[in-house]
Amino acid sequence: MDYGKWKYLQKKQKKQKPPHEVQLKEVRFRPKIDKHDRETKLGRVKDFLGRGDKVQLTMLFRGRERFHPEIGMDIFKGLIEELGETAKVEREPRFEGRRMTMTIAPAKK
Repeated sequence: MDYGKWKYLQKKQKKQKPPHEVQLKEVRFRPKIDKHDRETKLGRVKDFLGRGDKVQLTMLFRGRERFHPEIGMDIFKGLIEELGETAKVEREPRFEGRRMTMTIAPAKK
């Protein structure tokens, strides 16, 4: 075998992409989110889960919205139902100050 060709192949193998590293992505929602905006953000969530990343869903509350966390819970429950079997809930929704957070991960294939 030609030494130059072997050296070239070794260099090429080093450059190949390493396996995907799981990252935590965040998607933010508001309690007054419109249907179309919600669908757009849900598409992003599906995109992230499809790549194998974990997703943190964050519901931001302002002013009087803070006193109605059930609205945020309803939105999160709807998102989980729409995702179905493609995702599993890693951390249940928690209310922390002005935000409610929940973490989901892609389901095993």
